[in-house]
This record gives sequence, C-alpha cells and structure tokens, in this order.
Amino acid sequence: MDVLVIGGSRYFGKRVVALLRESGHRVTVLNRGSSGVPGGPSGGMRHLVADRDDETALESVLAGRSFDVVLDQVCYTPRQAEIARRVFAGRVRRYVMTSTVEVYGDEDSPAPLPETALDLASVAVDTGAAWDDPEFRDAHYGEGKRQAEAVFAAGAPFAWASVRVAHVLGGHDDFTGRLDHYVRRVRDGEPIAVPAVNRPATYVYVEEIAAFLAWAVEADFTGPVNAHSHGPLRTADLCAEIERQVGGRTVFREVEAGEVSPFSFARSYGMDNARATELGYSFSHSSEWLARAVSDAVGAAR
Repeated sequence: MDVLVIGGSRYFGKRVVALLRESGHRVTVLNRGSSGVPGGPSGGMRHLVADRDDETALESVLAGRSFDVVLDQVCYTPRQAEIARRVFAGRVRRYVMTSTVEVYGDEDSPAPLPETALDLASVAVDTGAAWDDPEFRDAHYGEGKRQAEAVFAAGAPFAWASVRVAHVLGGHDDFTGRLDHYVRRVRDGEPIAVPAVNRPATYVYVEEIAAFLAWAVEADFTGPVNAHSHGPLRTADLCAEIERQVGGRTVFREVEAGEVSPFSFARSYGMDNARATELGYSFSHSSEWLARAVSDAVGAAR
C-alpha cells in the first residue's frame, strides 16, 4: 500500500514508520521539514515538506498524489481536521487519526470506558478558538483531539478511524519526561504530589502502540477504537517497580488542589479495549512490560 504518515518523526511515530516499511508498504512522511524523516535521507522514504496548518501549501505539495491510507500522528485541533478533510478528499481511501485517552477527560467512571462513552455527534466544534496559540493548544489537548474527531465523524469524504491511545510508557527516547519525573524523585526520596484519592489508569508500552497503529493502517475498521494494554496501573505500581530497580524511597504528598505529578489522577477514565479485541488485535498485560519501561527511564536518567 501507499501510506502517508503525517508527523511520525519521533517516539512511537518513528517506530510505526519503521514497521510499515518492514511490512513492505511504500511510505511517505509529511512534516514541516525541521526533523527530517526517520532513518535520515538514506532511509529510502519519500519526504514531503509542508506546514499542515497552511492549506494552500498542503494542497500544493500533494498535487497529483494519492494514497491508500493516511496515518495522521499530529492532528491536534478541529481546524487541522477540517483542512485535512478538504485537502484529502479524493486523494485517500482511508484516514487513520491518532487520538488519545484524554478525549474522555470529562468522564469519571469506575468502569472502563468503551468508545461509545463519547458521543461525537454531541461535541461542540469551535474552529474559532485560539488553536494557533501553542499554550492554548497544550492546555486544551484533550478538547482539541475530541473536536478533531468530531469534525471527521461528522462527514469525512473517506473511510475514517481514530485510535485513542492510552498513556504511553517506555523507550529511551521518551521526550515527555513523565516517568523520569518519578525515577528521579524515588531515587532521591523527594516528595511526589498526588491527589488524596489517586485513581488507576490505562497504559500501553511504546513498542506495542507502534505495532497497533501499524496494524490499524492495514485494517479496515472505521470509527474510534481504544488502544491500551490490559491491567490498569496506579502511581504506586510505577513507583514500586522503580524502587525495585534503583532503590530509593517513595514519598507521596497528598494535595487537595494544585498541580499533581504526571500519571496521578483524581478521576477515573480508564478505557475498555474490547472493541480492539473483537477486531482481532490482542494486547499484552502491563505486567509483561512494566519492568522494561521503567528500565528505559532509569537508563535515560543516568
């Protein structure tokens, strides 16, 4: 297949690109050019340079091109989704958007959430918000993804799917620094701010989400699908494994308000991956890879 990956230059995105190439697909990477393509100029992939927020530039660089599947790793706003819906009309058979568990950010459910917990038809889309402001976009990450999904679901001119990715752990190249936050504090015995009631969450290992996205490119399902490993984890589970590997001491400091540590949640919005299972994908259990994920973070912190 001819596959276009929008983004895909770091973390699990570059792993997806590698897996697609290993499977024999013809891969084109589209980005702004600042990060090149995974594997460098000798990697054998086609590289298109354009700012996805610039509709004219996107139209120009895609002129005369078509693809079997687009994997959009970096659609963060409804405005970007609307541009993509227009530009890729007639150019692609299927469009897969990488979304996030944060689309369920308004939920607080003790039961794992199926995809139907979010009614995309009821999501209010506001393309006039300050989506071009990086600070605004970061502060409204889940809302931006939720509205982007709603734009596609309202009537995309191609088959459309979204992969709602759980919290990702692992990899020496984890640029988020979230697990590293715990490694350093546990090692040094520094306080870790958590909510008074700290809920478990769903996670996925970096290599596994890359494999799932590559599988999703080859599949034919439409609509949203939750993507996560079995076995929710608590903050205490992460810290216990860190203690096992590096020693130190976990010191939780409960806070009623204010900023808490990453991967600490006062609300429950864990996902249910039954749909992915029904579609034929088997996720691992978090116990199979947690030690490896922590080891990656420990190595990066040294």
